[in-house]
Amino acid sequence: MSRSMKKILIILSLTLVLSIALASLGIAYAGGVRGIGLLGVWFFLTFGIIVVLAQLIPAGILISSFIGSAFHPSRRAEIPIEAS
Repeated sequence: MSRSMKKILIILSLTLVLSIALASLGIAYAGGVRGIGLLGVWFFLTFGIIVVLAQLIPAGILISSFIGSAFHPSRRAEIPIEAS
């Protein structure tokens, strides 16, 4: 991977994490959390969302490839399964 591509990926990932963190902070503050509890809720929401996204993105890729392979076989002699 080229050096410029790595810089772009780093900037994009930091932007994603920062936007999730700011949204979590806004949700916690609007929910009435004040003081030191705001910091705890902020970390909890931010890293909870990041962990969920880290699991959902690969799972979505796997399920979409499974569905695609079930209805569109790669070999011509195969017949796709019927959804009933």
